[in-house]
Amino acid sequence: MTAAFTVFGLKTRVILAGDDMTAILCRAAQEAAGGFQNGDLLVIAESALATAEGRAVELASVTPGKEAERLAAEHHMDPRVAEVVIRESDRIVGGIPGFLLCEKQGTLLPNAGVDGSNAPLGCVVPLPADPDRSAATIRAAVLAGTGARIGVLIADSRTHAMRLGCGGVAIGCAGITAVVDERGRNDLFGRKLEVTKRAVADNIVSAAELLMGEADECTPGVLVRGLGVPITDEVGIEGIAADECLFMGAVRGLKSDPTRAPDNRNE
Repeated sequence: MTAAFTVFGLKTRVILAGDDMTAILCRAAQEAAGGFQNGDLLVIAESALATAEGRAVELASVTPGKEAERLAAEHHMDPRVAEVVIRESDRIVGGIPGFLLCEKQGTLLPNAGVDGSNAPLGCVVPLPADPDRSAATIRAAVLAGTGARIGVLIADSRTHAMRLGCGGVAIGCAGITAVVDERGRNDLFGRKLEVTKRAVADNIVSAAELLMGEADECTPGVLVRGLGVPITDEVGIEGIAADECLFMGAVRGLKSDPTRAPDNRNE
């Protein structure tokens, strides 16, 4: 990677269901940075993408079931939101007031990614149905329309354990290696790295989210230029199983034996 890079916020109008995100972002990239170039990285906000893909759910159309009613009462939620969260989750792990902690698509996240922020009035927006496929489709469309070989990342905001505030995480990726294995390299003092893997896609998304914002910025895309990340044909983000995760291992260990410290490591 290079010692410096540039990020361009891609401002657009409000994204609506059925919009062509590739066309909209290509126009925004032309205005902001003279269009896409080989090696550029395009980061796209998941809420805008999911809205364009028709994923918004009108809460008036949702009838909560008994489990949704129970969880909503327990965690002080709108039962209709709880119902949408249940539908979007692979598994409900727990919760706090206002949020359910869920497993979805190999990750742990609040409310399965279902969000009312930046959603049409009276709606919530789940995550894109297949973020990797969306990233690959947009990448292919940019190549076909502009001739530029780029990487595409789908961004989400997440909280982190024991920290205030949100940071960026990539939930979809096409065109770059999302997680780079650093094992075998030497540290500053010549010791071999044994477990380190660098979350390149997540770090890029975090930088992009400084421009995207969380409120009314109307910046659903960011163009990253000059980082020097190799462009590949890879699609997807390497993950780990729940039983290999430090946080999940600790939670499960404490539930079964509060006095036992977990020996799992998150690589």
